[in-house]
Amino acid sequence: MKLGNPRLLKISFITFRHWKGAIEYHRTKDILYVKKLLGHNSIQNTLIYINLENAVFQSVEDQFTVRVASNIKEACSLIESGFEYVTGEYSDGGKIFRKRK
Repeated sequence: MKLGNPRLLKISFITFRHWKGAIEYHRTKDILYVKKLLGHNSIQNTLIYINLENAVFQSVEDQFTVRVASNIKEACSLIESGFEYVTGEYSDGGKIFRKRK
């Protein structure tokens, strides 16, 4: 099978990892969640996903503030302060909550 676009041959595991990091940052706007998800030791390694997200989505301002709750106590605190549940599981890093800005 011959690939028509030579750029397809440059796609690697790291390409998908960067894409996942950018998508998760876009979805949550929580860089610490992305750091934990990707297993980075340093926040400096994770900060590139902010630039990737801006380049891909060209977002100027989001209309939600997003937080991740790692346990039930944090989830209750977020709900009490006006956040609403979005998605997630505690076993994979937390539940995602959002609140309009």
